[in-house]
Amino acid sequence: MVIFNAKIYTMNDSDEIIENGYVQCENGKIISVGEGFPDSADDRLVDANGSSLFPGFIDAHTHLGLFTSGVGIEGEDFNEDSDPITPQLSAIDGINPMDSAFEDARKAGITTVGVSPGSSNAICGSIIAVKTKGKRIDKMSLGKVGMKISLGENPKMTYLDKDSSPVTRMAIAALIREALSKAKKYMEDKAGDEAPEYDAKCEALIPLLKREVKAHFHCHRADDIFTAIRIAKEFDLEYVLIHCTEGHIIADELKEENAAAVIGPVICDKSKPELANLTPANAYILNSAGVEISICTDHSEVPIQYLPISAGIAIKNGLDFYEALKAVTKNPAKQMGLFDKIGSIEIGKDADLVMFKGDPFEVMSSPVMVVINGDEI
Repeated sequence: MVIFNAKIYTMNDSDEIIENGYVQCENGKIISVGEGFPDSADDRLVDANGSSLFPGFIDAHTHLGLFTSGVGIEGEDFNEDSDPITPQLSAIDGINPMDSAFEDARKAGITTVGVSPGSSNAICGSIIAVKTKGKRIDKMSLGKVGMKISLGENPKMTYLDKDSSPVTRMAIAALIREALSKAKKYMEDKAGDEAPEYDAKCEALIPLLKREVKAHFHCHRADDIFTAIRIAKEFDLEYVLIHCTEGHIIADELKEENAAAVIGPVICDKSKPELANLTPANAYILNSAGVEISICTDHSEVPIQYLPISAGIAIKNGLDFYEALKAVTKNPAKQMGLFDKIGSIEIGKDADLVMFKGDPFEVMSSPVMVVINGDEI
């Protein structure tokens, strides 16, 4: 397939924009990108008629498929709150790809999402990146991209009702440290002469300790954000700050730490105490300070199809258009460790594309074309 006569926002490291170009796809990959028209092309030609072509949009933090739309309690599979420490859980075992929200995502131009266990636990489990097209989650998966760790109100209030630890922020941090310390010792013992008895929780934390995946810290309040950074430093973890609601208050400190943040949900109210300082200008303030940001819906907190509108609201509150585009393409790809596969229009990357005639972040806009793995949906 060749898409031509398009304004191409490549989102590559040079931030190249091709005013009148083409993208050629074959076997699910991008094989050529450039000005004008390719030297050779197959019989599948798509004239963009001057429309803008972007990499498929990416939401790095959702619970898509772990909360089946329109089902109720039977469809809720994202909070295993029987134990505050559950790193052995993996989102892939709970995702329902038949959830209608996957179709909603595709229609909005969202081609990849990070699916995370919920935030009721101090350590919640593995986050999976998945394409939004498919029937079988194993074939949709791009693999584990993070370990979900939660701080603040959610785990605290979950276990307060159960009359068990943790019921304070101190206990949440202590449980996380204990689990990471055990896993570190377990990993060291495995490298020795006598392997320890198998421990599923410790095994699940080894990729995090080896920096093969990032810690995705659920944190809203400034003090919880700093706790996340403190723990990450103690255990030499790569990390990304999820929600980062009070990030705008401490933007200079986060820049100093070279932190990255997944901002959102943007379209929500101050529904709990730790959201008291919520502002739609958060993305703009953090970006202006030099903090790498992406924007998320936290689906089902905000329905997945409103990711572009969430970016639009961030623009309305000061964020530059191109920075908003980065926040739903290359930045979330980088934060999930997947920029070698997705997030830009470059040779060798997955053929995930979305085309708009107008502003993709305007409330009345819809894609005129969505391509996932080279297939038009």
